Amino acid sequence: MSNKNYLSIYAKSFNWAGFFLPQKTYQKCSSLYDFCRTVDNIADDDGELDSKKKNLLIFKNDFFNKNFNNIIIKNMWDLMDRHLISIKIVEDLFDGVESDLNKKVQLNNKKDLLIYSYRVAGTVGLMMAKILDVKDDNSMKAAIDLGIAMQLTNISRDVVEDSKINRFYIKNNFDTIRDTLALADIFYKSSFVAIKEIPFKFRFAILVARRVYKKIGDRILKTGNMENYNKAGKIYINSITKVYETIFSIFDLVTLFLTKQKSSYMNNEHLLINEEIDLNERI
Repeated sequence: MSNKNYLSIYAKSFNWAGFFLPQKTYQKCSSLYDFCRTVDNIADDDGELDSKKKNLLIFKNDFFNKNFNNIIIKNMWDLMDRHLISIKIVEDLFDGVESDLNKKVQLNNKKDLLIYSYRVAGTVGLMMAKILDVKDDNSMKAAIDLGIAMQLTNISRDVVEDSKINRFYIKNNFDTIRDTLALADIFYKSSFVAIKEIPFKFRFAILVARRVYKKIGDRILKTGNMENYNKAGKIYINSITKVYETIFSIFDLVTLFLTKQKSSYMNNEHLLINEEIDLNERI
């Protein structure tokens, strides 16, 4: 399966936003997504836990030993070399996925939730920022924030589905889902101004991805209670809504152009992550 198919099949919201990227950049983002999706698929496979652990270890060893017979690994190393992506970021991603390979996964507090979300998604935001030639340190931290916001949205959407496979990232009730989406919203807001530091030709695509993904959280909140949430099933964004959010992203682009505010990031939340992971070292 080609990189482009991975994006179009598994990440429709990202694929929609990717339409607004230059073709060469889209292919790089596809290679990154291809790698991350491959790692994720090993953990989410239907097989036995021991088998999944073994398969992840094989892929991880192939990666660190630079087994370029695997085109997914070769493309990832090309990206890392070209865009100075620290191997520590990839190690963080592996750590996050490995933490899912337990009989029961339970996160007990906000710190655990943020560290997990950084590992499986903030890392992807940071690597994406490097591919998009972002240089400003605060903007790279804000790219981490956007990844975390999207992961918190995913977790809020998949509470029932995750609980069926003994993964309890948050409590299985609507108040906790609402609180998690409120936390995600803080991270979405943190990411906004920093998009100004992304080269102009890439900016609109990121604004579109941010708006479309945030809309998933808005749809979850509209269900109003756990009963309706359960009835709604897995919430997706249809093409008409994506068109609307793309139009609204034009206004975001203008707002960014006019704003004088400098990019910053959220000290309290980042301090929680930094208790275990040195984000400055990754950047």
